[in-house]
Amino acid sequence: MIGRLTGTLYEKQPPRIGLDVQGVGYEIDVSMTTFYALPELGSQVTLLTHLTVREDAHILFGFSSAEERAAFRELIKVSGIGARTALSVLSGLSVSDLSQAITMQDTALLVRVPGIGKKTAERLLLELKGKLGADLGVTPSIAHGGQTDILHALTALGYSEREALAALKTLPEGVSVSDGIRLALKSLSR
Repeated sequence: MIGRLTGTLYEKQPPRIGLDVQGVGYEIDVSMTTFYALPELGSQVTLLTHLTVREDAHILFGFSSAEERAAFRELIKVSGIGARTALSVLSGLSVSDLSQAITMQDTALLVRVPGIGKKTAERLLLELKGKLGADLGVTPSIAHGGQTDILHALTALGYSEREALAALKTLPEGVSVSDGIRLALKSLSR
């Protein structure tokens, strides 16, 4: 298995790039998130990779972060989701947005990705629940201010993480922890 490549970037044709590693040119398919993070042609690049071996081809996928590669590997485990669809999901959503959508069971966010219909989105949410959202964490995207403390307080009071995250979205920015808990409880009681 090829796990990582470091070399000179010689081609950028979305979604494929070319990477020269000591005289050997690798064609690597990347998400648009990784593609936009790449430097100019001729620059040194290190990518984490995933090799897919099929009867008719060996395809190398590249990722700029370990989290993105982990999300890709979880996505391709879902029945009916191939590598191209997984790459499309990661091109349309950041890893934190994807994990938040899974934790909150938000099909609306997933169906905005080209190639993902309602049934596919529901299957993704069902099969990845407790895997992707939990492993990659949702709280980094809401961890500003005291929102993490508010989230922990709400879950300690018996609300599910999904309910607590929904309540956090209703809070004004910069709210104190005590006021945030009070406002969140008020919105949850409706």
